Amino acid sequence: MLKLVKKTIRWIVVAFFASTILSVVALRFIPVWFTPLMFIRCYEQARDGRELKMSHHWVPLSRMSADMPVAVIASEDGRFYSHHGFDFKAIESAARRNITEKGKNKLGGSTITQQTAKNVFLWPGRSWLRKGLEAYFTMLIELTWTKERILEVYLNSIEMGEGIYGAEAVAQEHFRIPAEQLTESQCALIAATLPNPRRFSSLNPSSYVKKRQRQIVREMRYVRTHMKDNIK
Repeated sequence: MLKLVKKTIRWIVVAFFASTILSVVALRFIPVWFTPLMFIRCYEQARDGRELKMSHHWVPLSRMSADMPVAVIASEDGRFYSHHGFDFKAIESAARRNITEKGKNKLGGSTITQQTAKNVFLWPGRSWLRKGLEAYFTMLIELTWTKERILEVYLNSIEMGEGIYGAEAVAQEHFRIPAEQLTESQCALIAATLPNPRRFSSLNPSSYVKKRQRQIVREMRYVRTHMKDNIK
């Protein structure tokens, strides 16, 4: 009996690593049409009696405004091209701020790669299991994908409003244009909502979002310079 249990566990472990590695490698080339979060949100909408909405249109990075990746790097992960999936300086800074300012909203130190891992392969939450799996998928992604592919998948899968996923969908829903026609200001506005796109809107931006938008536009100048040194 003990041998059978050990054998079963061994096969489960082998199957887990084989399936996850193959999935990550495959998605290096295949568009990500759906994510777990999309189905979770649809379930929540149905449960709450709301209209079902899932607006998502995959487009390659080349068919997005060149300002879109610049804006999200400026907003979410300024050292995107310098780290290998984990920004330990940002994690340390967030931890220090969360300890000293306990009454405020918790800050995270997640990189774009970590957010991509969570969006594509996992579910929302703060459990140790999910964080451990997020770290595992982050390492796999950084090992097998290019930085441009990470940005492409991120910008196609990230939640950008109620039932809205990706740059193309939010461009059409909120600005009535394709993502490749988004202006610098519009890209910065979208990026400004990403900490909480269900609370902050690029369609009806609050004063806080507009202030954040202006900050991102200024930070984008530095990011462009840094990107030129890293994109071949």
